[in-house]
Amino acid sequence: MTEHPSRGPADDIVQPFQIEGPGLRGRLVRLGPAIDTVVKRHDYPPPVAALLAEALALAAALAAALKYQGIFTLQIKGDGPVPLIVADVTSDGTLRGYAEHADTLPPQAEILAAPLPRLVGNGHLAFTVDQGAHTERYQGIVDLSGTSLVDCVHHYFRQSEQFVAAMRLAAGRNDAGRWRAGAMMLQRLPDHEPIITREERDEAWNRAVILMNSVTGEELLDRALAPSELLFRLFHEDGVRIFRPQDLSFGCRCSRERAARILGSLPRAEIETLFVDGRITVTCQFCNTAEAFDPAQIAALYDA
Repeated sequence: MTEHPSRGPADDIVQPFQIEGPGLRGRLVRLGPAIDTVVKRHDYPPPVAALLAEALALAAALAAALKYQGIFTLQIKGDGPVPLIVADVTSDGTLRGYAEHADTLPPQAEILAAPLPRLVGNGHLAFTVDQGAHTERYQGIVDLSGTSLVDCVHHYFRQSEQFVAAMRLAAGRNDAGRWRAGAMMLQRLPDHEPIITREERDEAWNRAVILMNSVTGEELLDRALAPSELLFRLFHEDGVRIFRPQDLSFGCRCSRERAARILGSLPRAEIETLFVDGRITVTCQFCNTAEAFDPAQIAALYDA
């Protein structure tokens, strides 16, 4: 049975789907205005912006495959000119991210040939699920491997005993100069259907991965190509069931109150060294929002 609901274009969603029969499910991520907002909060060089956009699409796809209440964080750390990328997604679908980068990057041709090693260098990729106080945090870490973020996450999948999956990622700017990102992930569920042999399940998995790998970056990013149309185009011969999508949106958890708590936790002597032109400014790494405090406001933090 193939379900083929809404045919209209959609942005900033995770579209769950399932391939009929062999125990395969997936997620298609489409990011438009949300990713453009995240990237344009900072003046990133295009290669850094593209890698951050891919990381956010990857984080959204992985988070959607988990059952959690809290924050899923993806962190890429290395010794290259982009030493840190952070992307996080809450269980209610708000996402944010930022990247640190040097003033000088390698030549464009070198970056295109091997973006991950040329930009991030040697390091690791970490996934963290934080469900709040009194819960145990889950974390998975893998060394950076391969030339791209997709190579690295596939390296993680190969090492995982519980999570068998494959991924496609894309990011870029459209003709209007707005950033877009997309991801497609296939996940193989545990073998629990005795009426299907292991060989049949293996064949179905390999076929689905080959079909998914045929999707182009342009198709992942094309807003005019509805998610249901793309999934039907890829998997209609096997039957694809499409479920209700989850909305995604940009959202930052910073606030003036949080900035005040951070400043109030510092020793008074240290605070005095932070004044510039008669005020202390706290800038959020994620959304680039700045909160300024004058001497009287700083004094009130300690007198309260």
